[in-house]
Amino acid sequence: MSTFNSEHSEGFWRAFWNARKNQGSLRTGRSFDLGKMSLPHLWMAYLTYPTILLYFALILTSAAAALWFGPKAAPTLITIVLVVGIYPFAWYAIHRFILHGRWLYRNPLTASLWKRVHFDHHQDPHLLDVLFGSPLNTIPTIAIIVMPIGWAIGGISTAFAALSTGLVMTCIYEFFHCIQHLAYKPRWNWVAKIKQLHVLHHFHDEDGNYGITNYAADRLFGSFYKDARARPRSAHVFDLGYDLEEAQRYPWVMKHTGAPPKQRPDGARRGSAAS
Repeated sequence: MSTFNSEHSEGFWRAFWNARKNQGSLRTGRSFDLGKMSLPHLWMAYLTYPTILLYFALILTSAAAALWFGPKAAPTLITIVLVVGIYPFAWYAIHRFILHGRWLYRNPLTASLWKRVHFDHHQDPHLLDVLFGSPLNTIPTIAIIVMPIGWAIGGISTAFAALSTGLVMTCIYEFFHCIQHLAYKPRWNWVAKIKQLHVLHHFHDEDGNYGITNYAADRLFGSFYKDARARPRSAHVFDLGYDLEEAQRYPWVMKHTGAPPKQRPDGARRGSAAS
């Protein structure tokens, strides 16, 4: 068994470094194309991506700040548990009511924000640079949601502990979100299941399965569906309702894009990697 694990580990790291040397072939334009990548390719891209490196730095910085201000064990533990529990419900609310809402693209002041934070991702689900949210949007949002929880429980130390926990959760979510768009069949049944549910969100009906790793909120609020037979296919799964008619009425996203909304994504290019 130890020999097998050693050989498996060596094979993974060999593939990782080969992917690092050949990362140019994994790109479509300036972005990594998840449709071309295997799991070692993803690890290489994820662990070197500037947004993720920024999150790592902020996790360490906020954890250090929490320690500096003298944490107490019980309030810190309570804060961590609460943030972990609240995070999937906060993500659900943001995803369903803001990212899939239509009010952002109907305002010229927020149209470019909506385009960047979610429309581009549904138009090209395989592209890594539109899968990750912009840190200018994600970091303030995380801080606004979780730091007051920590502050209410134990003051400034637990506020920073909450921020560190929220950023850790974001990194976990982002990694599994990548796997859900990766040319890779997960071996762990739970990962395969959440991948299937997220693929339905992108390719069958966008008005459901808003979770990433946790679908409790979807089940609670009636937006969960387990397979394509559960509901008809949506006409707006790729454009989120911003179709040609809407683009004519509210042209600001189309102007930023430089093209009409696509009715289907380009998908993975030739040479897609398989696990």
